[in-house]
Amino acid sequence: MAASTADLDSPARPGPRLAERALYEQVAERLRQRILAHALAPGSWIDEQALAAEYGISRTPLREALKVLAAEGLVTMKLRRGAYVTEVSERDLSEVFHLLALLESDAASVAAERATVDELRELRAIHAELEANVHDRDRFFAANERFHLRLLEIADNRWRIQLVADLRKVMKLNRRQSLLRQGRIEASLLEHRRLLAALEKRDAGRAQALMRAHLDAGREAATLS
Repeated sequence: MAASTADLDSPARPGPRLAERALYEQVAERLRQRILAHALAPGSWIDEQALAAEYGISRTPLREALKVLAAEGLVTMKLRRGAYVTEVSERDLSEVFHLLALLESDAASVAAERATVDELRELRAIHAELEANVHDRDRFFAANERFHLRLLEIADNRWRIQLVADLRKVMKLNRRQSLLRQGRIEASLLEHRRLLAALEKRDAGRAQALMRAHLDAGREAATLS
């Protein structure tokens, strides 16, 4: 990469176009991490001048970074008002979960038919992490996401992977994570057990139905008022 991370902490210098592009991608990644960690809260205004000063860069790469995040749905650009961290409504969550259910249930069906023995072993190993961390929410969340993303990789459709990755970023903006609902972690674990069993039996139809039901349950938990 032409620009190092250290470039964010020193004044911007003229350089080739590739270096400028690499810089805004680094800025986008830093902001992405802050948004997903809720260090920049949903609905909050993004102070471009303060961020540019903090990162030691001009506002040009910062604005390019904001465009990237806006395309991902993490930032909302408002005419004459600037950029804001996207605030996810209950309707937004419902629609995101609906699309995830369609895309990931199809991926589960494909994975049930195509997964190799080694790939199924990988899924079992990730599931074992879920079982071991049922009382540690952070580790459970991390293992849960790895399971879903690995399943998508096994189904091997790069467009679906890209769409799901962007949808899951928006889902993470939700303050009320669906797994925080009382009893949801235990229910999610049971759903994963059944899904893994269907995958190992090469039952594509059942794997598809179980993944759809799993994400529908997540939607219900996330949108419960």
